[in-house]
Amino acid sequence: MAKNAQRSGGDGSKLIVSNRKARHDYHLDDRFEAGLVLRGTEVKSLRGGKGSLVEAWVKIDDHGEAWLMQAHIPEYAYGNRNNHDPTRPRKLLLHRRQLEELSHAVAAKGVSLVPTRLYLREGRVKLEFAVGRGKNVADKRQTEKARDAKREIERALKERRR
Repeated sequence: MAKNAQRSGGDGSKLIVSNRKARHDYHLDDRFEAGLVLRGTEVKSLRGGKGSLVEAWVKIDDHGEAWLMQAHIPEYAYGNRNNHDPTRPRKLLLHRRQLEELSHAVAAKGVSLVPTRLYLREGRVKLEFAVGRGKNVADKRQTEKARDAKREIERALKERRR
């Protein structure tokens, strides 16, 4: 197993990349799983535990196809001149009904499709993304305040047990 990769749950999947910043910046609702159309050097680079979803987003184009945009998968170290472009758009494989549902969701104002995880399942690279509404500064502060309060409660309970 690669340094950065971890096991993620009991479903036999291996986590490659997680977008932790998405939970901080968005209220995440419905989650979807999609396959990716990748080149060989991209898969090899991902199996090495490399990649980033921080600036990535999902786009539904005019033809009704879903694309992963601005995801960074670094070039494979042992690739040759056939190596891939690190930030090229990558097509997502979804069912037609899912694509229609997503296009209706994106039509609503203030809604984005945010990638949350990239992982291997049964030897195939999968992307989990969610329908998200952007948080404003007050929402972010409120979330942080609730998290800090929970931490303080846990500390107090831990001290009490001693």
